[in-house]
Amino acid sequence: MAKISKIILATHNEGKILEYKVLAENYPFEFTTLADLAIEAEPEEDGKTFEENAVKKAEFYSQFSDLPVLAEDGGIEIDYLRGEPGVFSRRWLGYKATDEELISMTLEKLKGVPEEKRGAQFRVALALRLDDKNTLISEGVLRGLITEKPSEKIIPGFPFRSLFYVPDLGRVLGELAMEEEAKIAHRRIALKNLFEKVKALN
Repeated sequence: MAKISKIILATHNEGKILEYKVLAENYPFEFTTLADLAIEAEPEEDGKTFEENAVKKAEFYSQFSDLPVLAEDGGIEIDYLRGEPGVFSRRWLGYKATDEELISMTLEKLKGVPEEKRGAQFRVALALRLDDKNTLISEGVLRGLITEKPSEKIIPGFPFRSLFYVPDLGRVLGELAMEEEAKIAHRRIALKNLFEKVKALN
């Protein structure tokens, strides 16, 4: 398989674009964005799992270019809520909720729940569509706890990070600079696993 030098990053989310560009510094390729290609279309995300949605997005955006496409889907899974909101993280309220609404919903559902039962994890599934015959899948997970109140810093588009405490760091995820988070985040783990699979094809 030919060496990969450029990949379409299939997201319109500015925060994710920034994070992936930081992560890409460790790899011999660069990302081009949907905005770079003037692509405004979005597929319907109706999959039942993160993986299904990631694959669907990768296939959808592959119609616009011959370049490989990297798509993702992910969210937060809260132990006490049996994995909710999961694949519905952004649409937990039945519609595309605001950051503030999602934070309030989370705290309300966990009101009075003790710390030892507030475990949660960020999970992400990546799908890299190389061509019509090859789509590689990878996953990354980061464990933590849901706090009883949000941190002062709320990153637009990433409401759950203001509630996600990482015991190994002793800090809330949303308090970290993007460069700090990229060193430990679930996307870093997933991307590393994904490109081990790419190497195996060559």
